[in-house]
Amino acid sequence: MRAFRVAYDGRPYHGFQRQPTVPTVEDTMFDALRELGVLDATADKPSGYAAAGRTDRRVSAVAQTVAFDAPDWLVPRALNSELPESVRAWAHADAPPGFHATHDAASRTYTYHLHAPAADVGRAGEACDRLAGEHDFHDLTTDDRNTVRALDVRVEPDGEFLVLTVRAGGFSRNLVRRVGALVRAVATGEAPLAKVDRVLAPEPLDGPEGIGPAPAAGLVLTDVEYPDLDFEVDEAAATSAREVFEGKRVAATTAARAAGEVGGRIG
Repeated sequence: MRAFRVAYDGRPYHGFQRQPTVPTVEDTMFDALRELGVLDATADKPSGYAAAGRTDRRVSAVAQTVAFDAPDWLVPRALNSELPESVRAWAHADAPPGFHATHDAASRTYTYHLHAPAADVGRAGEACDRLAGEHDFHDLTTDDRNTVRALDVRVEPDGEFLVLTVRAGGFSRNLVRRVGALVRAVATGEAPLAKVDRVLAPEPLDGPEGIGPAPAAGLVLTDVEYPDLDFEVDEAAATSAREVFEGKRVAATTAARAAGEVGGRIG
């Protein structure tokens, strides 16, 4: 059994988990394994396969973790030879028999880059303090069970952005994106601090008073903790991955500047 750390740009994909008619990160990985002869053409998935978690459409990752029965020669650089640049394996670890990448994760950490140029950082921090700890987050998820979670929630300013870090053992569906939307709303004055207390109250919050999810593109799965695994970085694969994502950063920054030029000159 071998576990792999996988980074990806989520923008071209309809989420991590495979779907029948749209491109996903998981489908892309399975295609690569078939090309490498690790996964039989008729097999549904690799033996023993599991992933740390699902990510929504357009959500990216640094440390998504997948594990399955793999030959010794399958290291990250070998896997990358059949993957597109948008998906890069960069570290691996030998896992004990019976290891499950979903159930054996001790915690997951997401980092959210929220565009909020007029944000009050103090109000954002107060919202995070109220959201931290164990609560029933039934008003911040579409799930109707297992909605009690213990969160570590922190925020820091970075220019026009709030950088929100949310850590927990696991997350209900859409929880991180709705927490991000709520923190941003409080920070920009769109919602009072009392909104946090109302969201955490036992009574359901529906209709226009509900909290919808923040846009997915600013969200990154940045860590998944496995106390019993010792990941080895494949330096060649990691260097390649850094170069790929730096190129993506430069391209996106250049496109943003061009859009700003166009908008700034209209009228």
